[in-house]
Amino acid sequence: FQQGCEGQSAIGAFQQAREIRMTEVAFHVNAVDKVAYTCRLLRKAAATGSRVVVTGEPDDLAQLDAGLWAFAALEFVPHCRADAPAAIVRRSPVVLGQTVSDASVRVHLGGSVEGDLARFDRVIEVVGEGESERRAARARWKQYSAQGFSLSHHDVSQSGRRHA
Repeated sequence: FQQGCEGQSAIGAFQQAREIRMTEVAFHVNAVDKVAYTCRLLRKAAATGSRVVVTGEPDDLAQLDAGLWAFAALEFVPHCRADAPAAIVRRSPVVLGQTVSDASVRVHLGGSVEGDLARFDRVIEVVGEGESERRAARARWKQYSAQGFSLSHHDVSQSGRRHA
């Protein structure tokens, strides 16, 4: 086999390229009740063993925190806030607040997008029904598109009406 410029075989370079994954950004729009929808989303993610960080405005994160404590008593979603003691943050599958270094999924509830999104396997934008929220989500869509992320759009208005 031919050797690449760094001494890597063509097959090795191909295998390495196959292992590089592009972050998928999914917009879940028209969530009738963002907190309830996000609770269900996090329950599903935690059940699959994913490590998730949830980012957004402080008020949204506080509402989600309260919602997770009250959500489906028999299916508690283990979570903590980012300012919890480090040992708790390390053990929690869902962290609300700043980015956690080993999270594979980021759920974003709105506001500005900060940090290196390319390190996540998936970014999920949860967007409510309000026009101002949708306008901000459109701006984030353009931002993600300009950065070359793979984008998808899911209307969750019907799933947002289901009981947990």
